[in-house]
Amino acid sequence: MQASIQRSAGPAEEAQTLAQRIPLWVFRLIALITGLALFFPPVNPGRVSEKINEAASLFTTGVSYGTITNSMGRILRSQWIRDTDIHLLMIACCVVMAGVIACAAGGCMSLGNHKMRRRGLILPLIGAPVMAAGLYLIRSAYTSMLAHGEEVGKLDTIKLMVPAGFWFFCALAALLFLSAGAAFLAAGKVRDASAKMEMEEKYRLFLMMLPVILLAFIFAYLPIWGWRFAFFDYTPGGTIGPENYVGFKWFSFLFTDPATTRDLLRVLRNTLIMSGLGIATSWLPIAFAVLLAEVRSTKFQRFVQTFTTIPNFISWVLVYAIAICIFSTDGFINSFLTNIMHMEGANTNYLQVADHTWLKMLLWGTWKGVGWSAIVYIAGIAGIDQQLYEAAKVDGANRFRCIWHITIPGLIPTYCVLLLMSIAGILSNGMEQYLVFSNAMNKDVIEVLDLYVYNIGIGQNRISLSTVVGVSKSLIGITLLFAANGISKAIRGESII
Repeated sequence: MQASIQRSAGPAEEAQTLAQRIPLWVFRLIALITGLALFFPPVNPGRVSEKINEAASLFTTGVSYGTITNSMGRILRSQWIRDTDIHLLMIACCVVMAGVIACAAGGCMSLGNHKMRRRGLILPLIGAPVMAAGLYLIRSAYTSMLAHGEEVGKLDTIKLMVPAGFWFFCALAALLFLSAGAAFLAAGKVRDASAKMEMEEKYRLFLMMLPVILLAFIFAYLPIWGWRFAFFDYTPGGTIGPENYVGFKWFSFLFTDPATTRDLLRVLRNTLIMSGLGIATSWLPIAFAVLLAEVRSTKFQRFVQTFTTIPNFISWVLVYAIAICIFSTDGFINSFLTNIMHMEGANTNYLQVADHTWLKMLLWGTWKGVGWSAIVYIAGIAGIDQQLYEAAKVDGANRFRCIWHITIPGLIPTYCVLLLMSIAGILSNGMEQYLVFSNAMNKDVIEVLDLYVYNIGIGQNRISLSTVVGVSKSLIGITLLFAANGISKAIRGESII
């Protein structure tokens, strides 16, 4: 009879648990959407004027005065919109963000045990009203701008509006409060007041990775929203809409315009050659790591590793400054040849000439990055089981044999993964190095694809065409990645995806 009662109580307990989980997951989902909405310009509740940069998100509106007012020079100088109203708007956006952060913190705490979950649900019950207060301040800033605009008679110029994002965030604040309240009531009272607030290890690890995930989303995936410029006839400072939608016009222009096709082939040649040289010399870091690991003096080993890693943290602008000191007309080489070797006519500017540009870029890149690239191989060598070396020495193997039969095979899987990633990014070999070393004499041989996108997009204001080139490069890179992964799986039986 007792067993029958326990069996009948099981479904009720399961139903009660489900009743607690549903509002909790609803709250977490809404909190996630609200957190992501901070960085989406189309739902920015603070864009109360068409003169505010349309690319400004709620986060940008709250922290960057210059970004949101870069089109308001005359308006602010003439006091058609007062600085105090702009500052009020920024404060209001910061208040909204504070409420969102409180709700997000509550969502994170909801992953803990019963006591932590119940404590965490109090935060959105406070954060949602804080969001509402911030939205009220945004409305107040709008009302103040509207009243002042009517007073000066410049409403048509300042173009005030109530953005759709304002109502979107109002709805989010209400939903957050209701869902958090429902989850709080469904959670019930804390059964053991002396219990500690704890969280399972998998959730702690997830929260540790969450900032990395968010940064990757903001800086790697969110910019994909800019791909829409490829389908519009866009000019800097203009808008995009049905009136300037051109479909695949710029994609076809990329391959039908003779001048553009010729430039594209030229930069592709430079890109592939420089990337190919980098792939051909990708064994240098592994060789450097192996040689460094064989050094018996720990102090000397650390000195060499530090000395070769430091150049990675030097910007390419400073590297170019070093290059000027060495290779310019009045640099070290020409001064040495003139003053020490007493050679006449030693005034060559080695940075201006286009001879051997690809090789020079390879050498500069190798000098700057070989120490940094070797770190992963040094870590790989440290992870190899030392018993393998001891067994090899017992069998009579010398140091070279240990390197050839133990160290290098142990590093090959890491090398193959990095090699496949290099092949996938063969069209993305950076821009900074080639930008600082570029000049009128070597432009034809140093301009790579990333620099070409920068030149036509920023230099020539051809945003749509540069976006098309960037989109094409990304799609080709993804294709190469999957192709290289398939080849690796067919040959080695292993894949990286």
